Amino acid sequence: MIKRTLFPFFGKTNFSLPFSTTSKLNIFDRELKRNQRDRAAWLMPQNDPLLHTVADNLLDRLQDCKKIFPSALCLGGSLQAITRSLRGRDSIEKLIVMDASYDMVQRCKNDYHESINNNMETMFLVGDEEFLPIKESSVDLVISCLGLHWTNDLPGAMIQSMLALKPDGLFLAAILGGETLRELRIACTVAQMEREGGISPRVSPLAQVRDAGNLLTRAGFNLPGVDVDEYTVKYGSALELIEHLRAMGETNALSQMNLMLKRDTALATAAIYDSMFASEDGTVPATFQVIYMTGWKEHPSQQKAKRRGSATVSFKDIQTQFGNQS
Repeated sequence: MIKRTLFPFFGKTNFSLPFSTTSKLNIFDRELKRNQRDRAAWLMPQNDPLLHTVADNLLDRLQDCKKIFPSALCLGGSLQAITRSLRGRDSIEKLIVMDASYDMVQRCKNDYHESINNNMETMFLVGDEEFLPIKESSVDLVISCLGLHWTNDLPGAMIQSMLALKPDGLFLAAILGGETLRELRIACTVAQMEREGGISPRVSPLAQVRDAGNLLTRAGFNLPGVDVDEYTVKYGSALELIEHLRAMGETNALSQMNLMLKRDTALATAAIYDSMFASEDGTVPATFQVIYMTGWKEHPSQQKAKRRGSATVSFKDIQTQFGNQS
């Protein structure tokens, strides 16, 4: 079930960079997230329906562009799903595949060599989205599918992506929104209140839809666009949902999180989840809200807003002419 809301150089080699700096913000434990991504690299299904649906929907936005993008940078998240879909797009000639997880990059590299259609010139790079190791104005397209919501400084990461783009380059991103896993948040809160007499964060904070357009503008992108999809995925139980999150690398990585969840609280969470949200067929739903963002790096050919005060018709005249019509 999907609900949609609309809001107005490279060689075939493996290259890695050290992580020599850390973000001033410390919402997420980036080292923990890299470890989770390492594990997910070998747990992630070959064809995960949710990840591939999000990747396909994100790349569908390229079909609306008359412009071609010879060079592209793919950042973290659902790397395999994105790179597989990109292989069928002849306009992209050169591709950088980058992730903070060495194992995730290695799996993408293995998948690339096993592919029949691997004519795209590709570089595999271990790097951090928070400190993008990409030369300024060097790529035509930046794609991030379900990865940037784990950065401590999301505006800063988007600014770096903008700087990496050539003039008139396109930024495409999909991040999980604040309504994601709302059922799990409710069940976990109730279980902790019942068993522990208080709550601690067990599900990571995520961006809200209302903030997405401001993020694009703050990063310096022109012609910002935001779309929102909600995907409802059904599982056999709440425990099956947790296993899927682990396989996707989407488990909690809060820096101040209490890592030890008591066994009885975890079992209570699963039981409450089933009792509150189970369907008649015995499955339990989980909501994934995905925020799609598009933005362009400034270029003289792009449309621009009219200069303030240049209008030739006033709203008062329009009201006078049409205000009395019903």
